[in-house]
Amino acid sequence: MSLVINIYYTGEGNSAREFAEEMMASGIVDEIRGKEGNLRYEYYYPAEDPMTVLLIDEWTDQAALDEHHGSETMLKIMKLREKYDLHMKVDRLVTAETGPAEDNKYIRS
Repeated sequence: MSLVINIYYTGEGNSAREFAEEMMASGIVDEIRGKEGNLRYEYYYPAEDPMTVLLIDEWTDQAALDEHHGSETMLKIMKLREKYDLHMKVDRLVTAETGPAEDNKYIRS
């Protein structure tokens, strides 16, 4: 079981994409990926919404996420969010180890 946080960043023009690009270029993304408990930290661009960026952020447990939230890295992220004047929508999900076996017939490996 892990925690998956989907964050939808939205701003004016290309600001959400510019935010994601600066996060990667500045090394902040690498800092996060190197933290104990981080399983995934990836940006995606929705095909039908050029003003939004989706971040998929996965952690082993709440304690690891709490430590990240209390870190200096989080302060850097918050400053960049302000710089790009981004608004956020957040979905929080808890993963299951396995799904129903009948789901497998819909998955192409």
